[in-house]
Amino acid sequence: MFDLLADLLVHRALGLAPEEPLGAALHFFVMDVTKILVLLTLIIYAMGWLRGMLTPERVREFLRHRGNLSSRFLAVGLGAVTPFCSCSSVPLFIGFVEAGIPLGVTLSFLIASPMINEVAVVVLASTIGWKLTLLYVLAGLTVALIGGFVLERFRPERWVEDYVWQIRLGEATLPEPDRSLRGRHAYAVSQVKEIVGRLWKFVLLGVGVGALIHGYVPMDLLARFTGDGGVLSVIGAVLIGIPLYSDAVGVIAVAEALLGKGVPIGTVLAFMMAVAALSLPEMIILRKVVKWPLLGLFAGYLALAFILVGVLFNTMRHTL
Repeated sequence: MFDLLADLLVHRALGLAPEEPLGAALHFFVMDVTKILVLLTLIIYAMGWLRGMLTPERVREFLRHRGNLSSRFLAVGLGAVTPFCSCSSVPLFIGFVEAGIPLGVTLSFLIASPMINEVAVVVLASTIGWKLTLLYVLAGLTVALIGGFVLERFRPERWVEDYVWQIRLGEATLPEPDRSLRGRHAYAVSQVKEIVGRLWKFVLLGVGVGALIHGYVPMDLLARFTGDGGVLSVIGAVLIGIPLYSDAVGVIAVAEALLGKGVPIGTVLAFMMAVAALSLPEMIILRKVVKWPLLGLFAGYLALAFILVGVLFNTMRHTL
């Protein structure tokens, strides 16, 4: 359906040939923008119905009284199904600390939440297929889970800003959600407005970059950049992803274009993860609640983990 719409607008209405760079780029842009925005709207509305009022406060309370090991798996799982972006990092961090949740669990959640969510998973699957999407999700969950264990070995509590420990948010009573049909519909619509309103610029930017790569970037240029999918090419992909800022959904179109140009899967996965979870803006936001040593450990672990994921999948790419 989306491909047909792009054909009608670009090739028939505008008369641009598919083999022309502009025609290929515009076709990619129209098809992916409409597909991603439609899927975003439908998925967010449906998940709004099912999820109800799963706010950051409720996530905090859900994890609060769990055992150490179970809380880690729950934190990673909740991070994957809650659409909290890096802008939520500070209030989430403060709320988790105030609730007495171990810092390793909190860090696992903060890794998983911006990198994986059900919206990104469905959109990614519709773009590059379920097999590659499952690989991305499994790699992201593993990085988040191991990250909590690794980072807590450094006793990160000593590197949390003092004011965070002094904050007392109290035991405020959370409002009871309206579970009627009308209430659920209203909440689902509000989620669509909020999340799509926050993401549409990233979608346009990500698809725009993907369209330029798809239509104009020569294969030999990308081949020189990615090489044979070795360590240096993966490191380069992670470094390029760090200054960028996008939701996991916004970077999907770029990943699609890179894969279409033959860039190795591991390099693309490492790039996606870096953009979603290791972006410079997120590090700046986290600096408000943690000191430089913990921020450096957090960023260093993620960079190393993403590089290892990229190299591993590039090594296995012929069997995938």
